[in-house]
Amino acid sequence: MTTSQSDKAARFRALHQGAGAFVIPNPWDAGSARILAGLGFQALTTSSGASAGILGRRDGKVRREEVLAQCRGIVDATDLPVAADLEKGFGDEPKVAAETIRLAAEVGLVGGSIEDATGDKDKPLFDLGQATERVAAAAEAARAVGFPFTFTLLKRRFCTLPRRKLVVFSSTSTFSSNISLMVVWLCPVISPKVRTHAAITSSS
Repeated sequence: MTTSQSDKAARFRALHQGAGAFVIPNPWDAGSARILAGLGFQALTTSSGASAGILGRRDGKVRREEVLAQCRGIVDATDLPVAADLEKGFGDEPKVAAETIRLAAEVGLVGGSIEDATGDKDKPLFDLGQATERVAAAAEAARAVGFPFTFTLLKRRFCTLPRRKLVVFSSTSTFSSNISLMVVWLCPVISPKVRTHAAITSSS
């Protein structure tokens, strides 16, 4: 029996709320999704780099409709929950980020990430005000899809801590009556760059 999108979303939420970490691999097409499902993974998430690579392009050079078509193929290949790397939402304006979340839900995804990187080497990050508006619009779109869509905010900053250290800070707080915010700061062992990962999930 085919698993409903709401059931997949609930399973994906449960994985995030579990006591420990879970590993989520990156399929690049329907075939790799089936292989990963067969290996026992509990959920899948796409990679913008993989999406671009199978088309012979650089990361960030794939159009939204192409990414969503790839996502639909991955979603249809298994009964696992699937989230997607949605880059910066395929546009700078808040309404574009919101539309990307809505379209992601329409192709069967139960989660997706929007990042604060602009793709412009001269101005790599959005200003705080614009970034905040983009997140608010995307979160509102996630709340409106009718099931608990897991919206992930991917933030990029730099760390001044010495190399060869791994530092993890995490906190969970109530963002509003039906949104929870989880933030994790990581200082990887091999790089001074910090990635802040915020998962915002709408309540069922």
